[in-house]
Amino acid sequence: MEKIEITGEFIKLDSFLKFSGLCETGGEAKLCVEDGLVRVNGEVCTQRGKKLRPGDTVELDGTALEVAGA
Repeated sequence: MEKIEITGEFIKLDSFLKFSGLCETGGEAKLCVEDGLVRVNGEVCTQRGKKLRPGDTVELDGTALEVAGA
């Protein structure tokens, strides 16, 4: 599983999707979350503002990424 390093204490889900390259735009990230296509720590998440912290995993379209701290 690839790790994506963040510099702060947390990152919001929609921002992480764009930052990691899983989604090309913020609008695409918003739609993916609202449509229930994103899993956080194995569970479907429809809160695009959900705070992700190091150790959390995000899955979309068969790709899983782990949030890593700096």
